[in-house]
Amino acid sequence: MLTPEKQLEIIKRGTTEILLEKELLEKLTKSYQEARPLKIKAGFDPTAPDIHIGHTVLIEKLRQFQELGHEVIFLIGDFTGMIGDPTGKSETRKPLTRDDVLANAETYKEQVFKILDPAKTRIVFNSTWLESMTVTELIRLQAKLTVARMLEREDFKQRFQNQNAIGIHEFIYPLLQGYDSVALEADVELGGTDQRFNLLMGRELQKEYGQPQQIVVMMPLLEGLDGVKKMSKSLNNYVGISESPREQYGKLLSITDKLMIKYYELLSHISIDELNSLKAGLKDGSIHPKKAKEAFAMEIVERYWGKDAALQAKDEFDKVFREGGVPDDIPEFEIRCAENENTLWLPQVMKTAVMASSTGEAMRLIKQGGVSVDGIRVDDPNHKLEIGVFLIKAGKRKFARVRISPAVKS
Repeated sequence: MLTPEKQLEIIKRGTTEILLEKELLEKLTKSYQEARPLKIKAGFDPTAPDIHIGHTVLIEKLRQFQELGHEVIFLIGDFTGMIGDPTGKSETRKPLTRDDVLANAETYKEQVFKILDPAKTRIVFNSTWLESMTVTELIRLQAKLTVARMLEREDFKQRFQNQNAIGIHEFIYPLLQGYDSVALEADVELGGTDQRFNLLMGRELQKEYGQPQQIVVMMPLLEGLDGVKKMSKSLNNYVGISESPREQYGKLLSITDKLMIKYYELLSHISIDELNSLKAGLKDGSIHPKKAKEAFAMEIVERYWGKDAALQAKDEFDKVFREGGVPDDIPEFEIRCAENENTLWLPQVMKTAVMASSTGEAMRLIKQGGVSVDGIRVDDPNHKLEIGVFLIKAGKRKFARVRISPAVKS
């Protein structure tokens, strides 16, 4: 096991704040002296089935603790997920059903083990202790906090001032999340900066229940590919860890030079010394940003898909975007004309070939000059394709080979 000081150096990488750093060093020192691993907790509400790399910032920090020899507890908030975390919400959030939560939780488990060692990871569900809590116990828990304290939370305060509804159950959410730390006797809890109130609630409740207080390690929220807003599927600025190698590789090469450093710091497995050398090389010009992005994209794709897939993604990217070629595994579609017709409307073909979510989106792409047929750009949204085989390209990375066939004769 590394010395407490060296462990602290590794843990601090990429963190926004540690409360309290001095106490963390004391816990690490005691753990080192007694050869007893610390209990490291991070909670995840399974509100969506797919994880993107923004979600993995916490998971990567868990991995670091795991490699330092500590016990990692991956907490799935199946009980709290049915309440819904009100953090950052301007209105009451709709709760998930138990079936939704459990289905999403299973998907989470499959995805996180691409980062964490399953043999060394303890997965727990907070329904284990929260479902069995009696009404008396719940009331005693609520008595440990005042409404005034709850209204210190920025989102609650704003909603109260704007006379927007706040459900009583939403006040209970941070209490239950804090109680998770009591039930697990956590030494350290990880969370995003938006979770500060909930994370500190764990410290407060542990003190109320006579336990040593956990350390709070807060991680930054990862900006998406636009470099501005938090990574989100709804904003389409994300890189999903289940996306194809080609999509992951291409998306990661599109990030800005400035954002690349943050991605490296939070997501790369290179050492602190290697990271410092990279920063120095980028600053003095001895390392080209494009080469650094390629190395990062390769690392991420290899992590989720393996080395062969990463190399193939790189080769295809080079072929398509630098040599003007096309990928090897283009999806193929056969689309038949309507009876007594021998042409098909291009936007409809693109929608059928899953190159656009709607004919409206396809028409916008065409008008923007983002669509070509057999290497020739199409500008007319009313363009029609006759019977035959066509190679269609939409945007930078979407290809389809489409066979237009005559209608089936009855």
